[in-house]
Amino acid sequence: MTERRLLLVNGPNLNLLGTRQPEVYGSTTLAEIEARVSAVAAEHGLAVRAVQSNHEGVLIDAIHAARTDCAAIVINPAAYSHTSVAIADALRSVGLPVAEVHLSNIHAREEFRHHSYVSAVAEMVVAGAGPLGYELAVRYLADRLSR
Repeated sequence: MTERRLLLVNGPNLNLLGTRQPEVYGSTTLAEIEARVSAVAAEHGLAVRAVQSNHEGVLIDAIHAARTDCAAIVINPAAYSHTSVAIADALRSVGLPVAEVHLSNIHAREEFRHHSYVSAVAEMVVAGAGPLGYELAVRYLADRLSR
């Protein structure tokens, strides 16, 4: 790999950020988050490949592809956090450092949101920091990769 790269994965409904339940998810759009992630990653010599899908298989395929050209993964699995053993297994199978991000504090929401299958695979989890959570995840992974 000539260029160090992060895979940024955003799950279902995150394409609607900025307009979907702004009282829960804020007014920042996914495009704005992706731009900020790319800027913070660039500060650390990292490129970013971003993928968002409402389809579980597309996310799994992107995670599998990261094996060959990414150094780490930042993922907001959204609702798949609470349901997808398959995404957790895909993350586990690629053997890359993983940081999990949630815009809202999933532990202060409905009971079913308190458990994330992805958290068992992630080295770090940020929940409730809004878009700043993505920046924290990138900085954590950049530090982790530099060690």
